[in-house]
Amino acid sequence: MSGFDENPFGEPTTDNPFAVSTSGSINDPAVQQVTRNANTTIRVEDYNPFEGQTQNQKPMQYNPINSEPAIMQPTQDPPSYTRSGQQTHRPVLDTTELQRKQEELERKEEELARREEEMRHSSYNARRNNWPPLPEQCCFQPCFYQDIQVDIPLEFQKIVRNLYYIWIFHGILLLVNVVGGLIMVEFTIIGLGILYVLLFTPFSYLCWFRPAYKAFRSDSSFNFMVFFFVFFFQFVVTVIQTIGIPGSGTIGFITALEQFNGSVRGTINGIIGLLIALGFGTAALGDLFLISKIHRMYRSTGASFAKAQAEFTTEFLRNQHVRSAASNVAAAAFTVCKFVFR
Repeated sequence: MSGFDENPFGEPTTDNPFAVSTSGSINDPAVQQVTRNANTTIRVEDYNPFEGQTQNQKPMQYNPINSEPAIMQPTQDPPSYTRSGQQTHRPVLDTTELQRKQEELERKEEELARREEEMRHSSYNARRNNWPPLPEQCCFQPCFYQDIQVDIPLEFQKIVRNLYYIWIFHGILLLVNVVGGLIMVEFTIIGLGILYVLLFTPFSYLCWFRPAYKAFRSDSSFNFMVFFFVFFFQFVVTVIQTIGIPGSGTIGFITALEQFNGSVRGTINGIIGLLIALGFGTAALGDLFLISKIHRMYRSTGASFAKAQAEFTTEFLRNQHVRSAASNVAAAAFTVCKFVFR
């Protein structure tokens, strides 16, 4: 019955290491050792934390790393190297071809230098006229400079070329009209047709193609207005030529239909007349298409008749030749008035 010897209501007994025995000493051996050494003087210099430890560990030995590279021994011998055909046969440079190209480049360089020199020494850098393209031996010389690829901006080159082609087409139609008059033996058509060729072909170039060329080259509202006025007149004349009014000097639909008289010759003349009338009709449609397209382009830029009038006032009247001619006319008028009212 040892379990019931202790008083359950008494002070509990625990293993306190700092408990003091009845003799006045501490029960824990570690505490007792520290207490015994408390009176001894401990110097920091003499303290060795590793004192008393057994030297069981072996010192670490440094093994230097092998600095030699690892070499893999091949299992098979590498294949023998053989040169290809391109490496065996080296291309032989053709010095003759190179020399020919060099001479060609030098010729082009000299030509460009010559042209630059001519333009530099020419008066006001004026370009040499090249239209109409006449041979140098001819007694007449070109009157205008025309180069659509150089003068006209890239976005307008196509429309200017179409204008030039429609002008050529009109000239060809007038020549074909004369030939048709010869086939039909119509002297009125022959005579008036030759007059139309000599009159309309150069004047159409001067009166509506050149203003259009200048308008697209320098964005001139005044030249646009001149082109619209004259080219619309050209369209009206082409429509009249397509109709073929008798005695007008052109072969149109009315003149062509009059040739069908039941004979073989009349049928041939009528077919030729219809082809010429279709040519005039095609030209009229081309004129209408071009004038409509150019008018839309002109209006899209914000230009107007007022702008053209202002340009005429500032540019045309500023021309020295116009001013001198106007002053001469005014002086002559003043002299005449002075003589009359004297």
